[in-house]
Amino acid sequence: MDTSGVGVLDKAAIVLGALEAGPSTLAQLVAATHLARPTAHRLAVALEHHRLVTRDLQGRFVLGPRLAELAAAAGEDRLLAAAGPVLTALRDHTGESAQLFRRQGDSRICVAAAERPMGLRDSIPVGVQLSMQAGSAAQTLLAWEEPDRLHRGLHGASFTATILSGVRRRGWAQSVGEREAGVASVSAPVRGPSGRVVAAVSISGPIERMTRQPGRLHAAAVMSAANRLSEVLKRSDEH
Repeated sequence: MDTSGVGVLDKAAIVLGALEAGPSTLAQLVAATHLARPTAHRLAVALEHHRLVTRDLQGRFVLGPRLAELAAAAGEDRLLAAAGPVLTALRDHTGESAQLFRRQGDSRICVAAAERPMGLRDSIPVGVQLSMQAGSAAQTLLAWEEPDRLHRGLHGASFTATILSGVRRRGWAQSVGEREAGVASVSAPVRGPSGRVVAAVSISGPIERMTRQPGRLHAAAVMSAANRLSEVLKRSDEH
C-alpha cells in the first residue's frame, strides 16, 4: 500500500479497507491487515469511538454509519454544484421555472432553482418547504419508496397508488392544480449510485402555458435533466 508518512492514519486506512470486504472478527482483521493483534484491536476500537467502525450482532467489526453520513454529504454537495447549470438549461429550454427537491421527513425542500425572469406567481424559492401530499415532485419522491413507506405517504395525499404506479411506469410525474390552483408541474427522479431516488427535478408554471397535459410537452426535457444529475452522482461515485 502507498503510505502517507502518517503511520497511524495509514494503519487506520488499512483496517477500513479490510472491512470493505465485509464483517471481520479480530482474528480475521489481523490476518487481512498483517497488523499486530494489539494494534489492530486498538485501531478498530478507536475507529468505533468515531463511528467509522461499528459491531454487528455477532460482535464482528463492520464499517460504521459515519462513513455513510459523510458519503451522503459529499453526494449532496456534488448534486447541488451540478444542479445550477442543469436547471438553468432546463428553464431556458422549456421557458418555465425549474427546481430541485429533496425529501426531508414529511416535507420536500427546494434545494436549487432557476427562475423565469418574469412570472413570479409560480416561483418556488430555494429553502421553501412544501408538502409531500401534493404536486408532481411529491409523487416522484414517493413513487419508488418501499411499499410500507409508500402506503403511509398516501394517507391524506391528493394522489393515489394508481397514479404512483403510472409514475413508476413512465419515469415521470405531472400535476395540474394539485398543489396550487392554476399551477401545473412535471417532475422526474434523480437517482444515487445505488439506484435509489435521492431528489426530484421539476418545472412549474401556469396551466394556461403548461396545458392540462404538461407531461406531453415537457416530460422528455425534465427526464433528460434528471438523468444528467443522476450521471453526475454515478461518475463521482466511481472516481
